Amino acid sequence: MLPRLDYIKQSRLKLGVTQRKLALLCGVSTSMINQIESGRCKPSYETAKRIFEILLSMESSASIKAGDICNRNLITIQSEESLSVAIHKMRDHSISQLPVFDGSRRLVGILTEDNLAKIIIEHNDRDIHLVKIVSVMEPPPPLVDVSMPAKALVSLVRFAKCVLVSEKGTVVGIITLTDTLKIVEIV
Repeated sequence: MLPRLDYIKQSRLKLGVTQRKLALLCGVSTSMINQIESGRCKPSYETAKRIFEILLSMESSASIKAGDICNRNLITIQSEESLSVAIHKMRDHSISQLPVFDGSRRLVGILTEDNLAKIIIEHNDRDIHLVKIVSVMEPPPPLVDVSMPAKALVSLVRFAKCVLVSEKGTVVGIITLTDTLKIVEIV
């Protein structure tokens, strides 16, 4: 089943595509696109299907990707460092999560401010300078490719608190709940 025909004009305008360009891409006349959008003409099923396929492919290529909204200024910590180093990094950079890597640049976990608060309470009698990140870190957050559509990440980020973004196997950025606000269209 195809969407309603009035979606053609809405989608075309949202994408900033002229009737002429859409007609060229679909192999129909500009006049036909104009008549379809104005309701004066009902296209054949095949023509309507082709128009919707073209619009859908244009929408997916124009959509915002994970790599577009991630923060590429990634602050990380090594698994063998102490909690005091983590606290200083989080405070100095005003961040709430620290991805944890081992010496080979392999992602092994995450340290969040929620987890850190619990750890400080639990270790009140121990010196946090002696506690290593590796002993208190949480499992690593989800890792997605830079090309993943950003809208698909909103629920994932709400659940996991953050998502790391990779490009060709290397972690290049982080997406937090605040970063997901970048995909909201401002009217």
